[in-house]
Amino acid sequence: MPERLPPKPATTAGQFDLFGKRTGPRIYSVSELTREIKGVLEGRFVQLLVRGEVSNLKAPSSGHIYFTLKDADACLDAVLFRTEARRLRFEVRNGISLVARGRLAVYEPKGGYQLVCDSVEPVGAGALQIAFEQLKEKLQGEGLFEKARKRRLPFLPRRIAIVTSPSGAAVHDFLRVLHRRFPGLPVLIVPVRVQGESAAQEIARGITRAGKQRGVEVVVAARGGGSLEDLWAFNEEVVARALAACPLPTVSAVGHEVDVTIADYVADARAPTPTAAAELLAPVRAELEADLGQRRLRLLRALRGHLERKKAQLDRSRARLEDPRRLVADRKLRLDRLRQGLEDAFHAQLSLRLSRLQKLREKLQAQHPQEKLHGLRRQAARLEERLAALARKALAMRRHRFEGLAGRLDALSPLRVLARGYSVTFDARGHALTSAAQVKPGDQVRVRLHEGELDAQVVRRK
Repeated sequence: MPERLPPKPATTAGQFDLFGKRTGPRIYSVSELTREIKGVLEGRFVQLLVRGEVSNLKAPSSGHIYFTLKDADACLDAVLFRTEARRLRFEVRNGISLVARGRLAVYEPKGGYQLVCDSVEPVGAGALQIAFEQLKEKLQGEGLFEKARKRRLPFLPRRIAIVTSPSGAAVHDFLRVLHRRFPGLPVLIVPVRVQGESAAQEIARGITRAGKQRGVEVVVAARGGGSLEDLWAFNEEVVARALAACPLPTVSAVGHEVDVTIADYVADARAPTPTAAAELLAPVRAELEADLGQRRLRLLRALRGHLERKKAQLDRSRARLEDPRRLVADRKLRLDRLRQGLEDAFHAQLSLRLSRLQKLREKLQAQHPQEKLHGLRRQAARLEERLAALARKALAMRRHRFEGLAGRLDALSPLRVLARGYSVTFDARGHALTSAAQVKPGDQVRVRLHEGELDAQVVRRK
């Protein structure tokens, strides 16, 4: 094989011929220099860790995250591509300190370099803790933690749905305590994964499905204890949204008493453990039955006492009540007296009226109206004759006046003028013509005579 020539050093100050003799200083193009710098930097810094504070954060719709890492003396452009950004548990924000793992890359068109990150981790608190606080702050700002939106749990639910792993200890502890406290209480198990890559989506779908089941009155999201990473599915936003949107009251029973998740804040009630959730939802049946027995006895005693008081009250009322037959007899006697008094008053009033009528008849007889009637008839005849004479006189006067007015009207009537051979001419609109200037040759006119009318056309105007 032919021997390969050694690479040219990046700091070459000139050019050499085949015999190693320098022929003069080398002149770089911008592209050549940038390419050699790229080879040096990218070959030297293949994998490194850089610590700094985030500023100038940009998150376009492409899903990539562009930012600057800075300290007190310098700054470095960095990028986290979409694939790596999707894996982040927390949200990158301006002002937080990060340790970024990645490589240096030179962008030749601009001659600049940047850190291409494979992953970023917050300085101080862990990524999961920061993600927890960020989501908590976001949901709290939306009001999902408010007490006003929390619903009361049913006293004794007819059916309970529990969203959990069917093989975990949580469901067995829940069922054991629940059926020990209230045997036979129906439970619907909605099987989901509670840990792993897609566990949060499964839990959210399980909560939605449980909320739609017939007869279910409360939904429990449960899981046993574990580390923060193990419980992380219950800190995902999709689970929080599903709990908030569930149409039924919800209970979060995740981990142990010291474990707190986002689901605990959003759910209507929090139980420290799945066992505590069973105690929260199911009262002890024996205690309920004993309490019902005590309430039944108190109700019977109260009812008995009430009946006895009413019976005593009835006896007292009966003692005050007289014999109804005697009351009826008294009412009959009183009615007879009232009827007799009414009859006596009626007869007395009738006698009084008859007496007054007799007196009026005698007075009327003494002043018989026959004579007055004859006098009034004679007076009426005289007035009738007088009225007839006045009427004839007034009629003659009205006739004479009418005839005079009729003569004057006839003398002034235009018909008398037309009878002497005159006529009246009207234009097409029915207006009487008083001047030849009102028409022009060819216009149609109407001529009114003493007897009849003529339609004519103007031939000439003078």
